Amino acid sequence: MLEIKNSLGLKNVNKIFRNMDRENLINNAIDHDGAVIAYNGATIIETGIFTGRSPKDKYFVSQDPSENFIAWGDVNKKISKETYEELLEKAKDQLSGKDLYVSDVYCGASPTSKKSIRFVTEIAWQAHFIDNMFIMPKTEELDEFKPDFTVYNACKTVNEDWEKHGLNSEVFVVFNVEENTAIIGGTWYAGEMKKGIFSMMNYWLPLEGKLPMHCSANIGKDGDTALFFGLSGTGKTTLSTDPERALIGDDEHGWDDDGVFNFEGGCYAKVINLNKDTEPEIYKAIKRGSILENVVYDEDDGEKLVDYDDGSKTENTRVSYPISYIDNYQESMMGGHPTNIIFLSADAFGVLPPVSKLSREQAMYYFLSGYTAKVAGTERGITEPTATFSACFGEAFLPLHPTVYAKLLGEKIEKHNVNVYLVNTGWTGGSYGVGKRMSIKNTRACINGILDGSIQNSEFETLPLFNLEIPKTLKGVDTEVLNPRNTWEDRMEYDDTAKKLAGMYRENFKKYLTDDSNFDFTAAGPEAKL
Repeated sequence: MLEIKNSLGLKNVNKIFRNMDRENLINNAIDHDGAVIAYNGATIIETGIFTGRSPKDKYFVSQDPSENFIAWGDVNKKISKETYEELLEKAKDQLSGKDLYVSDVYCGASPTSKKSIRFVTEIAWQAHFIDNMFIMPKTEELDEFKPDFTVYNACKTVNEDWEKHGLNSEVFVVFNVEENTAIIGGTWYAGEMKKGIFSMMNYWLPLEGKLPMHCSANIGKDGDTALFFGLSGTGKTTLSTDPERALIGDDEHGWDDDGVFNFEGGCYAKVINLNKDTEPEIYKAIKRGSILENVVYDEDDGEKLVDYDDGSKTENTRVSYPISYIDNYQESMMGGHPTNIIFLSADAFGVLPPVSKLSREQAMYYFLSGYTAKVAGTERGITEPTATFSACFGEAFLPLHPTVYAKLLGEKIEKHNVNVYLVNTGWTGGSYGVGKRMSIKNTRACINGILDGSIQNSEFETLPLFNLEIPKTLKGVDTEVLNPRNTWEDRMEYDDTAKKLAGMYRENFKKYLTDDSNFDFTAAGPEAKL
């Protein structure tokens, strides 16, 4: 432990709890962090005033050579080396003289691509979160463990000089690529640690010719791997959870020369409105060892009964648990090169078909676009369908230019002959408010047709304007919904709405036409007119 103490660079340290076992972490969280135990055995904690990430408070140190690779802008903001040094000293002052939890873990199940990460925190439940979410080394591996990257989580300190430093607020999440260090201050939200390392994997892997991905993945009994990309509300978690297929992971993956691998060792699921009938796997995983964040509960004879429908604290209530809590999971958390890739879009305009097959160029275009739509009621001020575009279905976590990831995807699709499909889990027969949500029966049938290969036996036709190849028939899918135009009572209104959505795609894609690498796949997207 003395070697670890000295490596942390702190003024002094009391006790070091290195990779403490889960039961002791739970007990310490109860004794010191205000945690309580729910009726089902899960640990209930609160993350304070921040119940989600603080993307406007995320920074990268501006220095050579990383500043030449990072795509600077609203997602990746610059901070000076001098300001970083001040904040690092502030974080270390906060952590000095404390009992500390040191969590040495791996990010990445692939032996050739994993990174060794060290987290330092004074909060027991944050160390428990890390234990749930990352891959724990074996006992014999800890003796030789040397961190590739260290995260100092000094959540109890703030930056009072944020205005002088020209920052957004007193909260800071800062990454120093050259020094392989990150510091967190002012926010207790554990997701900053999870997504912070995901951001770093999105920096490291492409420089090694490997593709990091914000997607879920599962594997069939014959070893065929499938990837599911999609933004919130598209069904990514639900559709990748399949009793006939083992779950590789639910959120973050890499694709190297050996195939697909999970970055994590756990799952981090939303639990707002959780229902045991519609999401039984998640419901069953909430037990001793799971962590419930910011949920509301009632006392009943000493039992703390969780009300999953109560979003009064936040709509972003969550649970973290080890992936082993899912009955049907892939123990290695790895799979071969994917057979199928599925892009999920919840199109509230009712324009996109329930399923369409993409060419390699179209795959790169729709990957870069990362489209879904928000509907009225999902956020304040939204009264009609609103298009949302998030590059690579995870723009908030991309340190490099989005086209770097799109090119890697295209290369891997071509090299491994991967099938790519676009699946609309949104509306049919009209836009939101007129049409209806695509039935889970039809969507499941589309997914099944992709995974069992039967869709390839279909006869295809081309959807005008978007030039998408759509099947004329598909087992288990109502034939009339396969061509979205046919589901609208007013076909002219469909044409007008399609033009509107196509224009949104084209407008969003303009930002990729100025890239120095001359990346231009506009021909793979919607046409300018019918």
